[in-house]
Amino acid sequence: MGAVFFIIGIYFNIGQEGGNRGILIGDQGTKQKNTDDPARKTSSDSSSPEGFPREGIGSFLGKSITSATKLYGSPARVDLSAFGYEWWIYNQDKNQYFQLAVLDGKVVSAYAIGKDANIYPFKIGQSIDEIYSRLYIETYVDIDTKESSYRFELSEEDMNMRPLIKLGSVYAQVYLDKFTGTISSVRFLDKATLVKQRPYELTYRGKLSEEVPLSVQEWAKIEEGNKRQIFDITNIIRSRFDIPELEWDEQTARVAYLHSQDMSEASYFSHTSPTKGELSDRLKEGEVSYVEAGENIAAKYVDAAAAMEGWLNSESHRETMLNEDFTHLGVGVYRNFYTQNFIESDGQ
Repeated sequence: MGAVFFIIGIYFNIGQEGGNRGILIGDQGTKQKNTDDPARKTSSDSSSPEGFPREGIGSFLGKSITSATKLYGSPARVDLSAFGYEWWIYNQDKNQYFQLAVLDGKVVSAYAIGKDANIYPFKIGQSIDEIYSRLYIETYVDIDTKESSYRFELSEEDMNMRPLIKLGSVYAQVYLDKFTGTISSVRFLDKATLVKQRPYELTYRGKLSEEVPLSVQEWAKIEEGNKRQIFDITNIIRSRFDIPELEWDEQTARVAYLHSQDMSEASYFSHTSPTKGELSDRLKEGEVSYVEAGENIAAKYVDAAAAMEGWLNSESHRETMLNEDFTHLGVGVYRNFYTQNFIESDGQ
C-alpha cells in the first residue's frame, strides 16, 4: 500500500458555543436565579411579526402526526431520540429531507436541511442579511409557564450561527452557515421541547424538568438513529457543494463507534485514545484498508443535527467533511459522543 494521509478534526460542544479555537462549547449551562425584573420584556415582546408558520413543516407543530402523513405519507423510518419523542425521518428525497419529532401522537419539533424543503417563513440558502433585515431578533427569549419562567440568553456567536426566533407559539432555531452567509437548516420547537433540550444558556425561576434515565436498550436505539441521521445529513451537505456522496462502510463505522464508546467510558475527548492509540492504529485494528483517512469528533450535542451543524461551522471539520477524495464514511455514536471516520478506499 502506498502513502497514507490523515485529516483530523476535533469538535467539542459542552456548555456553550464559543471560546478556544478547536474546542467549541455548546449547551451553555443552566443557572437558577430570580428573574423578577421590571425591565424584563415578556415573551410576546420578542415574538417575530411573522407569527405561527402558516405553511411548511413548522405548521405541523401541535398537530396530530396524521395531518403530516396525509400530505407526506409514511416516513422512511422512525428513530428514537433522547428526549422522549420519536424522529419520523423523511429522507426519500434528499432535496426535501426533513424530520418530524412525534410525542404522544403530536408533532413537537421539526427539522429540515433539504434544499427544497418548505421551512416557511425561511428558505434553505437564504442570506443572513435578508433574515436580519426582515426580522427583529432578540439576544434573549423568555418562556413563561404556570409554575416557572425561563430565559434563554444568546451569545454573540449564537446570534451569528444559530439565532432563536419566536414565531407565535413556536420557536425557530435557525442554523446558519457562517462560511457562505446563508441558512443551512432550521429546527422548529414547541416551548416544552425547547426547555427540555436547553440549547442555550438558561436562567430560570421555578422548576426545571429532570432528565429521564434511559435503559441500555433505549440508548442503543437512540445511537442507531443518530448514526443514520449523521450519514444522511453528511451526504446532503456534500451534495449542496457538488461533492460526490459517500458510501457507507460498516468496518469503518465499527471503528468510529468504539472510539465514541471509549471516549465516553474513559472520560476523555481526543483523537488519541489512551489505550487504542491514533486513528491509524484504530483503523489497523479494525482491518480497514484505505489510502487516506480523516476523523471528526463531537460531544455533548443534543442530537445528530446539532452536531452536524457544529462541524459545518468549524473550518477543519468542514474541510474533512467536504474532502472530495473521500469515498466512504463510517459513523459511530455512543451516548452523546459522535465520531465520523472518512476513508478513501484503496479498492480492496
